[in-house]
Amino acid sequence: MKNIPIRSIHAPVEEPAFSESFSIRDIRELLAGKDMVQELHRHDFFFILVLKKGRGRHEIDLIPHMILDHSIFFLRPGQVHQLTLKAGSTGYLVQFKTDFYYPDNKAAHQLLRRTGTRNLCQPGADGFKKLLPLLTCIFREYNGKQEGYKEVIKANLGIFFIELIRHRQHSKSSATSVTPYMQERLEELSELLETHIAGHKQVSWYADRLNLSPYQLNAITKTTLGKTCSELINEQIILEAKRALLATSGQVKEIAWQLGYEDASYFIRFFKKHTGYSPEGFRHNFR
Repeated sequence: MKNIPIRSIHAPVEEPAFSESFSIRDIRELLAGKDMVQELHRHDFFFILVLKKGRGRHEIDLIPHMILDHSIFFLRPGQVHQLTLKAGSTGYLVQFKTDFYYPDNKAAHQLLRRTGTRNLCQPGADGFKKLLPLLTCIFREYNGKQEGYKEVIKANLGIFFIELIRHRQHSKSSATSVTPYMQERLEELSELLETHIAGHKQVSWYADRLNLSPYQLNAITKTTLGKTCSELINEQIILEAKRALLATSGQVKEIAWQLGYEDASYFIRFFKKHTGYSPEGFRHNFR
């Protein structure tokens, strides 16, 4: 089966050990007066597209977004996307691997996980003014490489993540009954689903990993998202199936096997129940 293309960070010759884990590019220089057109692919790193000015289209996990000024796109490793960015766009493209941003620090890991729960942030012109200087500082440090520049980059990234989360908290209209504890458990569940969905499809397995009962876990997902944990599990399976159907040439039985289904006919029935299409019908209509 042909897998979805996975891109890695390309390291400059001058410092490959660091640059293989982190990079920041000026969008104007990257485009060089031309449109950027990227076909469907996925990354093995975090991808942050910060646009002061921007036009184009960005499809992330099959959800289309029109690119507008003052937009920030945040992609986690493994997410599938395709991007058309028009010439004249300005801002920064930040890329870094999981092992770059304090991988052994629990608080840093939680901050990164919270930041990555949404793919698009649009803070408006005023909110963007607080964020852009952080990226400009990171860009200068990355290119200047003075003493301690790596730590300065990480520190500014941390502030950038906090500001994104603050904006999300100020702008969301979710019920006050959603507590920080519930939100954190939901974020942990999302991470587990992305990592383990092929091997584990039972609510009880995810509840055990979160030190919760299935009843407690369902109460959290119902309060925060209005869905049961089983519904979230099914949505993740369908998302992974759609990714593979649109971005690979693999046979349906191969995709079913990769998602943990030995019986391809059961997978086909499951997919049709939740989408209204057979896997091949979905591929034909949406590819």
